[in-house]
Amino acid sequence: MDKKPPVSIFWFRRDLRLDDNAGLYYALKSGYPVLSVFIFDKEILDQLEDKDDARVTFIHQTIKDLDNKLQQHGSSLLVLHDKAEHAWNVLLKDYDIKAVFTNHDYEPYAKIRDEAIGTLLKKHNITFNTYKDQVIFEKDEIVKDDGKPCTVYTPYQRKWHQKLTSFYLKAYPNKKYFKNFLTIAAFPIPSLKQLGFEKNDREFPEIHYENLIADYAGKRDFPAINGTTHIGLHLRFGTVSIRELAGAANAFQEKTWLNELIWREFYMMILYHFPQTADHAFKPEYDRIKWVNDEKQFIAWCNGETGYPLVDAGMRELNATGYMQNRVRMVAASFLSKDLLIDWRWGERYFASKLLDYEMASNVGGWQWAAGSGTDAVPYFRIFNPDSQLKKFDPESKYIKKWVPEYADSRYPKPIIDHAFARERCLKAFKQALI
Repeated sequence: MDKKPPVSIFWFRRDLRLDDNAGLYYALKSGYPVLSVFIFDKEILDQLEDKDDARVTFIHQTIKDLDNKLQQHGSSLLVLHDKAEHAWNVLLKDYDIKAVFTNHDYEPYAKIRDEAIGTLLKKHNITFNTYKDQVIFEKDEIVKDDGKPCTVYTPYQRKWHQKLTSFYLKAYPNKKYFKNFLTIAAFPIPSLKQLGFEKNDREFPEIHYENLIADYAGKRDFPAINGTTHIGLHLRFGTVSIRELAGAANAFQEKTWLNELIWREFYMMILYHFPQTADHAFKPEYDRIKWVNDEKQFIAWCNGETGYPLVDAGMRELNATGYMQNRVRMVAASFLSKDLLIDWRWGERYFASKLLDYEMASNVGGWQWAAGSGTDAVPYFRIFNPDSQLKKFDPESKYIKKWVPEYADSRYPKPIIDHAFARERCLKAFKQALI
């Protein structure tokens, strides 16, 4: 029997690129040839209801691209379809693994999974090395003066800017070490059908942000304008480096765009320290709210048939494209949780099922912000008026006409609720819960 060659393994997850990848950089410098591995995790895939989920198609395409790049260096990507722990037991049998490298993942399931894999590897005397890669600052790097987590965004943002130096934006020079990939024949990649999915024909945004950064602050709130970068999908799966993006924002001196990246890191830090907020209010007293949870009204909201054109346009855009502009996300979320008094978790789950750029920390954080139950210091009586938001941010109704062509037509439904009535009802319900 041939002796198995010693290898280091790099486990790709939310970092699907070869360049400027922290964990991969350290794997390539480990002294052993690097075997690249990706696991289509059944624990995650089995929870997806839509079998043509566009995100699975995007990952599958990205994995094939990654494998092609590895083949240019005489290597290949080993792609497994399994539960993570079982996949690692197979790898332990098939390879003489000296060390495993990967990048941190901060979501609750990922933390539990990584702890289990770390324990398994330790039993075999294999080190499990994980690195910061998807954020500039993580965990306890930005804290209050007393060492506790920052739970309000503005002071967090201030400290983030103060701490930032060119050191944190420096790219990892991975290319220097590509010769250290394990030389191996190409592995077969499971098809989407073998994974239990179908191809989604949706178009995915390219990594394209330079010409949008310059006027981002002036255009980002207007949904009819192509004023945002649509970079969220690439950040979610690590097809672009956060150091590259933060560095670009710094170079353009575009604080507004950089602050949006900081919001993402703030919510990741919050979810890391307060994992219960994935499905419980950050402010526990908000879990006492008596939601109406009218299922017919929820379906109308999901389908973009509320009679409020800005809400409806946003929901239809989401359903058709997997994207919704941020200002419209806030209006749609406020309308569901405050006008309709439907539990924010219902909306969070719906967004989670539809958004191409779905990221648990940002989605939960954004929904709790809209519901008033999160970290935000603004009182709960901030309630967006969908009609005044429409006049302010889509004054010529260009966005509305694109997604709600029957607007101002007898076919368009009447509002499912009166906003003035809904506002008063919301204030009353919240006051009763917070006494």
